[in-house]
Amino acid sequence: MQDPFIKAFDPPVGKAEEIRPGLRRIVAPNASPMTFRGTNTWLLGESEVAVIDPGPDNPRHLAAILEALGGRPVSHILVTHSHVDHSPLARALAARTDAPVCAFGASDAGRRADMVALGATGLIGGGEGVDHAFAPDVTLADGAVLEGAEWRVEAIATPGHFGNHLCFAWEDAVFTGDHVMSWATTMVSPPDGDLTDFMASLEKLRARQGDRVYLPGHGAVLEDPAGMIRHQIAHRRRREAQILGELVAGPADPETLTRRIYTDLDPRLRPAAARNVLAHLIDLHRRGRVATEGALAADALFFLV
Repeated sequence: MQDPFIKAFDPPVGKAEEIRPGLRRIVAPNASPMTFRGTNTWLLGESEVAVIDPGPDNPRHLAAILEALGGRPVSHILVTHSHVDHSPLARALAARTDAPVCAFGASDAGRRADMVALGATGLIGGGEGVDHAFAPDVTLADGAVLEGAEWRVEAIATPGHFGNHLCFAWEDAVFTGDHVMSWATTMVSPPDGDLTDFMASLEKLRARQGDRVYLPGHGAVLEDPAGMIRHQIAHRRRREAQILGELVAGPADPETLTRRIYTDLDPRLRPAAARNVLAHLIDLHRRGRVATEGALAADALFFLV
């Protein structure tokens, strides 16, 4: 299958770029193996602005956003999800603009019972980090609509990468946060990430009509959303088949499976890969394809049913 990822993306950091009339993007100074060139903060509107994903708690990025606003009022601060590269700056920006912070809910919102139990065991790490203090002023249900002077967006509940993840539909475009990106497949790290929900959310976006462009939380604008969704679904199905194939030889824990499957991985990304494997195993466990020796846990031995 042809690689659909856009790696040729070198935007100016901290400078507002017009993407189309009424929409600008500012890339935060937080490039990393997990965030690519940095978090995309989106400024939607002219006479009054919605800021989508303010980004990490970084004074340079706050100053860049305020400079780009140029005194324009901010009516809403929209947060796709509360990882530390997307949401922490929301509170400081709200204090400077008097705009409400709008999101699905706090960082534990939208989490399934088995993920809550995993979290209670101390299962953390392997991801971008959680903004535990995040608390929106306005909670948005699936289908909620927000309007400004020149724009209208609809919230789309898309749990999976994170339990409280939302996408925001605007005209023929969707701000997709980390649910679908243009530079890499999306990480799903339990207990905050949930592969069962992630796959359902991909199907939910695939079923929508008229979405021609995705505006992700990292990387370039995605001009072929349908193709990327097909690739993401196929990628996950191939990974599932690999895991099931490895378990034919006998029980194994997620770390062992990760070493067998990801043979040429950058060592810095191994913890993230292990969480992706665990996410698949939890999904397979729910579907009755695998079982565990003992309680469901990050270091459990999994075997085929």
